[in-house]
Amino acid sequence: MTTHTSTGENGDAVPHHGTTADPSGLRSALWLPLFDELADPRSVARLAAEAEAVGWHGVFVWDHLAWREPVRQVTDPWITLAAIATSTERLRIGPMVTPLARRRPPKVARETAALDRLSDGRLTLGVGLGSDRFAHELSKTGEQLDDRQRGRMLDEALEILTAAWSGAPVHHRGEHYTVDDVRFLPRPVQRPGVPVWVAGLPHHARPLRRAARYDGFVPVNLEHPDQLAELVATIQEQRPHPATPYDVAVPLPPGTDPAPYVRAGATWCLTELAPEELSIDRVRGVLRDGPARPPT
Repeated sequence: MTTHTSTGENGDAVPHHGTTADPSGLRSALWLPLFDELADPRSVARLAAEAEAVGWHGVFVWDHLAWREPVRQVTDPWITLAAIATSTERLRIGPMVTPLARRRPPKVARETAALDRLSDGRLTLGVGLGSDRFAHELSKTGEQLDDRQRGRMLDEALEILTAAWSGAPVHHRGEHYTVDDVRFLPRPVQRPGVPVWVAGLPHHARPLRRAARYDGFVPVNLEHPDQLAELVATIQEQRPHPATPYDVAVPLPPGTDPAPYVRAGATWCLTELAPEELSIDRVRGVLRDGPARPPT
């Protein structure tokens, strides 16, 4: 896992490692759609506390405004993450992933800093382009539909966030956003800022190049472990500092053997619960089975 730092009582930077990984190096998280029975932040916070108690390393949540039928209820990820932060002590948390192009970067800078401080340095920011194909949530709300444009918006927003997390005044005039001499204080607990994991499809080059510049990668629609190994090798070749730690978070259905993915480079297993099988009882059953671990 990528090591960020937090500040101690004397103001010095100290490492923040989160929870202890499996001996294989793997960490395991629940990856939850915030739909229907999980559209109540209090219920999700209680589930997260239960997950922490039995040894899970993280709880990450989907970020959507709507979903296709039969889903009827959808709640806000940021409010839910705040509830999780105050109900847990060790879990790594975050939106996985947020379509950053439909959010205002200065607002996200404030939200991420506040949530990182609320959680004592446990936030990871997952980002991606988003999609209109599940519930037309982009077209129905007047958002940008062109993938290339959203990609440029994503890159520009990440530049603003990186600058904002530094604590220095931000001066940015870009194609899509302007921030004119604004200083975003207080800073996040983690240094140099909140770790960023970039999501992307395996056959798309731009997300891989983007992921190489940040702290982790979330492959979308991964087909098999050999494909993951190829993606990890491609990202590694493009990383500006290849010797530094890097996270690869792989979504897998409950009960999947993570060992082949660990050998291919995965550092996190995101246990994925599909909306069609979603209920509090179903989540509770999965979390009580415990985190995914490779056979010993």
